[in-house]
This record gives sequence, structure tokens and C-alpha cells, in this order.
Amino acid sequence: MPAVDPVTGFEHFLTEEKNASANTLASYMRDVRQFEQYLEAKGTKLTSVKSKEINEYLRWLRGTNRSASTVARCAASLRSFFSYCVAAGLRKDNPSVDIEVDKAEKKLPQILTGDEVELFLRQPRCTDMKGYRDRAMLELLYATGIRVSELVGLNVDDVRLSAGVIRCASGEKERFIPMYPQCIKALEDYLKLVRDNMISSPDEEALFVNVGGSRMSRQGFWKVVKHYQEMAGIEKDITPHTLRHSFAAHLLENGADLRSIQEMLGHADISSTQVYTKVISRQLKDVYKKAHPRA
Repeated sequence: MPAVDPVTGFEHFLTEEKNASANTLASYMRDVRQFEQYLEAKGTKLTSVKSKEINEYLRWLRGTNRSASTVARCAASLRSFFSYCVAAGLRKDNPSVDIEVDKAEKKLPQILTGDEVELFLRQPRCTDMKGYRDRAMLELLYATGIRVSELVGLNVDDVRLSAGVIRCASGEKERFIPMYPQCIKALEDYLKLVRDNMISSPDEEALFVNVGGSRMSRQGFWKVVKHYQEMAGIEKDITPHTLRHSFAAHLLENGADLRSIQEMLGHADISSTQVYTKVISRQLKDVYKKAHPRA
């Protein structure tokens, strides 16, 4: 029986056993294959590599002006690969245990000010079907802080207008997130006035559809956001995630507790939510420096 290629085996492990996302799978496999090519040029095999050679490779990456986050991700990919090799019996030792990695500097998320949010949300004009749809999408994203994948994955049945909430499901987990009145009104107008005229089939379940009448894609919504950023003349780089960050930071700034924000965002760990306290702290420092006469 032929020996299992470790890289092929690792790909199968990520796909079938770890159920890795498409992005994780692509980045991990790219990192491992690039390392394999690097070793082949030196006459070394993946299954016999030592910690010293991994560290040399990471230093080589730094020398090619790769960012700290890229090098850190590559190190994580190699750690995962060699852990798999040990578990699969392809190696007895794990050479990635002692590798040296600089911690990537964590950038604080960019958020919009309250005025910028108001300006941005005013851009869609309810003069045609697309305008009604876009206003409802943008209002809902800022009202609830859901991820863009969750937004485009919503079905009509997930909207509870009378209760003023939406249902957001991910696997076996679900959460109900409240909406403010303007968002409820925007959704109500979209559902009552235009959605039935936009869908391509009466059986379409998607809440938000594209001009072809089928479910809106992440890429399609990204273009919507960029269009209205340009219309608003806002210089900050606005992405769908910017509204999620702004939602969380503005709630915290106005007195919401971290646990409630964590639940609404769907964070598994409170540490992911705590980053917004740093955002608020940074903003206060900026205000102090600009406003204090002796700062």
C-alpha cells in the first residue's frame, strides 16, 4: 500500500475532520506548500525537517518584508501541519514546538463616529426597489451588529417585526437581537413594498435578494457598501465589518455591558468583545489631546 502524502493527508484532515472553513483551508495549504517548495530547493523533506530549519524559513519570510501577521499565520499553519503528522504517525517528534514567532501587532478595529453612521445610512434613496433594499440592509447591519455572512444568510422567517427582533442562527446556536424603530420601519417597507417584486421565484426564502432575484452574496453586498461610502464622501475605508465594529463600540460607549454585547455579537469568548474597551479608551485619549488646553 503506497505511503500517504503528508500534505494530501493534512488537507483531508482539515476538510473532513476539522471541518475547516474555505479561507482557513486555502491559507493553511498555501503556507504548507510554500514551505515544502522552500525545503525542496534545499534538498530537505517535510517529514525530516528540524526546528532550526523552520526558524530559518520564518526569518527568511521576515526578510522578504512579509508582515508580522503573515509570518504568525504561517507559523500557525506549520504547527497545525506537524501536529497532524505526529497524530498520523508520520513523525515521532513535532519540530514546530520550539519555533520563534514575533507576536503580530493587533490593530484596533476602525469604527465610524455617530455622525458618520448617520451620513452613511442616509445615502440609500427609497425611490426604487434597490434603494428600499439597500436601506433595509444597512440599517439592519448597524442595528444588530451581525456578520455579513449572517446578514446575507437571513431568511424572511428570521424577521419578527412585531417583536422587533431578528433570529440569527449558526449551526445549533441561535440568538435573537433587538432592532431600533428606524430599522424595523426600513425592513417593513422593504418587505411590504418591494421584495415580492424582486424575487425570481415565489419559493425564494432569502430575506435580501440581488437584482436577479436570488439570494444576495457577500461580494454583492460589499459592492453596495462601497457604493454608498463613495456617495457619502467618507474617507475611512468602510467594510461590512466596520458597521459591526461601530455597533459594538457605540453600545459600549453608551453604557451597555460587555456580556450583553458579547451575546448580541455571537462571540464565543469575552476577550473578543473586550477589544472595544480599547477602542473607546483610544477615542477618549484623542478627544483629550484635541480638547484639553494644555494637552
